[in-house]
Amino acid sequence: MWNLQKTAPAKKSTSLDVEPIYTFRAHRGAVLSVVMSSTGEQCFSGGVDGTIQCWNTPNPNIDPYDSYDPSMLRGALCGHTDSVWGLVYSSAHQRLLSCSADGTVRLWDANTTSPALAVFNEDKKLGVPSSVDLVCSEPAHLVTSFTNGQIGLFNMETRQLVLSLESSVEPGTPCQINKVLSHPTLPITITAQEDRHIKFFDNNSGKLIHSMVAHLDAVTSLAVDPNGLYLMSGSHDCSIRLWNLESKTCIQEFTAHRKKFEESIHDVAFHPSKCYIASAGADALAKVFV
Repeated sequence: MWNLQKTAPAKKSTSLDVEPIYTFRAHRGAVLSVVMSSTGEQCFSGGVDGTIQCWNTPNPNIDPYDSYDPSMLRGALCGHTDSVWGLVYSSAHQRLLSCSADGTVRLWDANTTSPALAVFNEDKKLGVPSSVDLVCSEPAHLVTSFTNGQIGLFNMETRQLVLSLESSVEPGTPCQINKVLSHPTLPITITAQEDRHIKFFDNNSGKLIHSMVAHLDAVTSLAVDPNGLYLMSGSHDCSIRLWNLESKTCIQEFTAHRKKFEESIHDVAFHPSKCYIASAGADALAKVFV
């Protein structure tokens, strides 16, 4: 965990090195996903060990050399039997969504370590989920993408599949979806595809409304700014691209990370209130851009 307000100039004047103020340790393997509550008082991490660890976030002015404080770890959410790929926090309901390689999507009470409130795709009919998000235009719905290219809208109350989005233009040609994202104000779902495309779907009809080749390699990550005007995408081609959502045109591109083991950018994000964007890559770097 880093405090961006406490930065020290690095050797190069164009960048800043930031020392972590706290390191969380509990997983028995690699950490694959992290999400914070809207208040910043809690954070959650999902890992290869199949657990979701729940943390209290420390005071940002904490001394990084203080002794270990066991009260930071609130406990673990257990139920998944394989790697937890993605986490999403709902500030409106204090709920947590998780998707896992065990084939399920689970809904949790973020304030407790009780068993999951609901399990979706338990029969694995749709395949293995790769990403999950809350549908902003319909608070009772969630959207999940699957490694076989399918996309499903589920009702969180009834646990039923509401709609399958038209994810493949040609039948029999599935393509892995690496990230699914709900537009913050419009009934639109956006996906990042292994085949270099970004696709846009209508949540009401399930129809594909736009598709574009967005990168030179697999598109791995997506983020929409809080106002819903700009889309940011990251790719294994080492670039981050910023798109105008109305015109679907690229307005900025820059190289952010080096390749390692044929992978590059794993995640991108907009700051919810400040003019910051961030990225995390296979080169073990997390970068913040102003």
